Amino acid sequence: MAKRIALALSGGLDSVVLLDTVCKAVQASNISKESTEVWVFHIHHGLQKPADQWLEFCEKLAKKYHTQFDFRLLHFADQSQGNIEARARAERYDALTELCIEHGVEVLLLAHHQNDQAETILLQLLRGSGVAGLAGMPEQRINTADGRSITLWRPLLNQSRADLEAYAKKFKLKWVEDPSNQNTRYRRNAIRKEIIPRLEKIQPGAISNLARSADLLAQSQLLLDRLAMLDGKDIILGPTLKLKPLLALAKLDKPAANNLMRYWLRMSNLAMPSQERLESWWKDLISVKQDSSLEWQHDEVSIRLWRGVLQVANPASGNWVFRSIPARSKLLGLPEAMVSEAQQRGSVEYRQRQGAEKIQIKPNTPRKTLKNLFQESDVPPWERQAPLLYINDELIAVAGVGLSYPHLVPIGKRVLPEWSEKL
Repeated sequence: MAKRIALALSGGLDSVVLLDTVCKAVQASNISKESTEVWVFHIHHGLQKPADQWLEFCEKLAKKYHTQFDFRLLHFADQSQGNIEARARAERYDALTELCIEHGVEVLLLAHHQNDQAETILLQLLRGSGVAGLAGMPEQRINTADGRSITLWRPLLNQSRADLEAYAKKFKLKWVEDPSNQNTRYRRNAIRKEIIPRLEKIQPGAISNLARSADLLAQSQLLLDRLAMLDGKDIILGPTLKLKPLLALAKLDKPAANNLMRYWLRMSNLAMPSQERLESWWKDLISVKQDSSLEWQHDEVSIRLWRGVLQVANPASGNWVFRSIPARSKLLGLPEAMVSEAQQRGSVEYRQRQGAEKIQIKPNTPRKTLKNLFQESDVPPWERQAPLLYINDELIAVAGVGLSYPHLVPIGKRVLPEWSEKL
């Protein structure tokens, strides 16, 4: 089977150059090596009037290069809410990840170049970011979603926009221009149009120098991460932080505790807090009474302290999926025929907890209320609004708790319902 790679194509100069170079490289490689199948993904934001034309342009371009093509349409009902740039960027990555999973793509190529890196560093500097933010965009990183690992790769990160323009001119490539890129109301555009040209006049090579600084800071961040792992040996417990040893570290070495906190947040895929916010968290943690709880809102999630442990409380978002169980497996499962018939009748439902639900999850035990099961398992209060799976109006599964034992069978074609969270 051919290896599948994909690239994000906006229709702009950088992504068109990326498409051309990738297709030429793949064509040359496929002659002598294992074949590679190229997919082109386009994200239609709907934020610009010519967005439909860009979609059509990208689809025709993918056809010209004999690649597979797919797209996603994003909706922004309220464009005045929050930072539209940040929202669009976050939803674009989510949509690209979904497309990779759907089409079995292992490597996703992004067309960010050296100028983009310089703009990112200046933006982070203006925000007062630390080393992690000033390290800019990594050339490669792994994105894990739905149990799949996807490599995000930026192969043009060492190429300047001038290099890309020269390449496009040489090979007579055509691309589209986004008129919003001229609007200096957006901070990135203001930096691109007004700040970077002045920096280049003051210091020739400023763009490449900023990119080199990002590489050096990225190396420094690796060392800080290594230090955080050493400091967190007795503090980090899976996805959580133990409060007592964390406070002991803060009392002994506050910068090390700050570094550990930032490392934990980054491992939880959360944005870095401002220094002011981090200081307010330390005040809360120092003053909180033993066995008390508290909650912070940060980056659209809740960070909670419960029973002396800090943890991120992500809202439940996802769907139930049915995994086939191998015939020789000793695992119990639901009869596949029963599930299939219920699906055809529309009798498979995902419901929210209402209260008083009961389920038997072990043999030779009575049915218990979900409240009792959650208490027995020490499930935090905010995770007790678990997704429920009903089949034929019977409670079959509770995410994080278990399956209805009386409905399970040891032989025959059977499936296992699993709650798959959307990342």
